[in-house]
Amino acid sequence: MGKREIPEVNAGSMADIAFLLLIFFLVTTTMSTDTGLARRLPPPVPDEIEDTPPIKDRNVFTVLLNSKNQLLVKGKPMRVEELKDAAKKFILNPDRDAKLPEFKQVEVENFRICEISKGVISLQNDNGTQYQAYLMVQNELQRAYTEVRNEFARKEWGKDYEELDSDEQKIVRTIFPQRISEAEPKNIGK
Repeated sequence: MGKREIPEVNAGSMADIAFLLLIFFLVTTTMSTDTGLARRLPPPVPDEIEDTPPIKDRNVFTVLLNSKNQLLVKGKPMRVEELKDAAKKFILNPDRDAKLPEFKQVEVENFRICEISKGVISLQNDNGTQYQAYLMVQNELQRAYTEVRNEFARKEWGKDYEELDSDEQKIVRTIFPQRISEAEPKNIGK
């Protein structure tokens, strides 16, 4: 008896099958993508901006986040948990403190004459700031505006801001505009 030969497997079509499987999995697999912050960009700055006087220090709420994720508000250390209440106090200035923002009288369309703050929140972060820390600061500032708007909407119409119709929401946004200025990250320091 002779040696029994082992039959060879035709591997020519194996590459085609592997390629088809690869294409199948690429087409059917969904990729999760990280989403950024939902922000509406401000309108383009007009050319005559040079004639605008500089903003007074009392009208700017400076929030700095350094590379060690430490928070400085108006030059003083602050915990992130305290930021929302500090921002609300700045936005509302209930006692009309001379160190907090000024107000101007404005006739709000379809409403009445109201005092509107000239305050701006300036958010600056370091190049080394962790994204999670930056998001926490952003969320606290957003929460401050949300709470201020909800409190005003409940006082005027008895419901939260999100439950108002579009005209009422526009009135609230006019009285409490969300003014958060985000500068390009820099090396603020340690």
